[in-house]
Amino acid sequence: MSEKAIKIDNISKVYHLYEKPKDRLKETFSLSRKKYHDDFYALNNISFEVQEGECFGIVGKNGSGKSTLLKIITGVLTPTSGSVTMSGRVAALLELGAGFNQEYTGIENIYLNGDIMGYTKSEIEERVPDILEFADIGDHIYQPVKTYSSGMFVRLAFAIAINVDPEILIVDEALSVGDAFFQLKCYKKFNEFKKRGKTILFVTHDLGSVIKYCDRALVLNEGNAIAEGGSREMVDLYKQLLVEQEMLKNNALEDDAKQHNAESNLMSNVHLSDSIIEYGTKEAEIIEISLKDSEEKPIQQIEKFETVDISFKVRFNEEIHNPIFALTFKDIKGTELTGTNNLYEEVDGFIARPGEVYEASFKQKILFQGGSYFISLGCTGLDVAGNFCVFHRLYDIVELNVMSVKDTVGYFDTETQLTINKMN
Repeated sequence: MSEKAIKIDNISKVYHLYEKPKDRLKETFSLSRKKYHDDFYALNNISFEVQEGECFGIVGKNGSGKSTLLKIITGVLTPTSGSVTMSGRVAALLELGAGFNQEYTGIENIYLNGDIMGYTKSEIEERVPDILEFADIGDHIYQPVKTYSSGMFVRLAFAIAINVDPEILIVDEALSVGDAFFQLKCYKKFNEFKKRGKTILFVTHDLGSVIKYCDRALVLNEGNAIAEGGSREMVDLYKQLLVEQEMLKNNALEDDAKQHNAESNLMSNVHLSDSIIEYGTKEAEIIEISLKDSEEKPIQQIEKFETVDISFKVRFNEEIHNPIFALTFKDIKGTELTGTNNLYEEVDGFIARPGEVYEASFKQKILFQGGSYFISLGCTGLDVAGNFCVFHRLYDIVELNVMSVKDTVGYFDTETQLTINKMN
């Protein structure tokens, strides 16, 4: 049976929130010990164990307590209550440049970080060539790190963490920084580290990476541990949690129930962009949008190769002959990747009359690489004079996050079937 590398026992972190700065003073000098603050639990009684050689993931939305937990584990923060037990030398990548002295050069920071981890000068010197090769920042290594770009920061930070050969590696989103080639290099080293039986604590919003690399995972929400188990099961639970929270928002009148927009009466079963970019004559108007998985549940996180049903309803305010329903996907840089409409799909045209509502449903198999993509929708056609007209168009209205455990080159996975056979 493997030994425990990390043991987290009933960790809580409580912050005192004061309505006014002077309330802190009042409380300090209060003879009656009256409380002038509210308790905010960034973490509430968190417990879990990570075995030696295990890759353990922590998932949760922003503000769930992930970074606070990692800072407590690595000693950056002190818990209000509970204890942390670690077995082995630890290397941590918590945030950009954490643990660096801004005035020191890159090479000086290598020795500083090694010293903090308990290495002798000769032990660090043995590792310097590997660190320099991996970071690949040239003569900048002899310049103060305060002059570094964000890319140089993360290259050096990751190179140090992965090459000092710790027993435990703690990573907080660091693998998603840098250019594509450096990310590939990081994940390759990360995988090597895992295969060597090292213990990894991994926090990321990339749910595909959680499924691919982690043996088990913990789901955090608003400072509470929701569940712990197999990585795929926990990712599914987290996606369900996101959907349920969105549904609660949609049912709350004060949060603009069901995603109503005052001008367009737009409704949706998923979260829409904060600022809706739209234009058109409104002779036909998009009034409702939905994204559903194969079980008819709302979805905004999807695994590559799964199918999403993207549908939208259009109310016609004028008689329109042969309207065109269109769908477009863009990446985060705004590049149009693909799109289609009922003309391309050879769906028969029709005459829509005032007051009628039609629904267009695009069942789309997702072949994009892992990442975030934006959906644009539109209803266009010809006006009474025979001129092309945009009746209603919504740009980047919905974000779709794609999870991938297998990436290829470019934007799409072409589902290539590869075989290699020895011929002699």
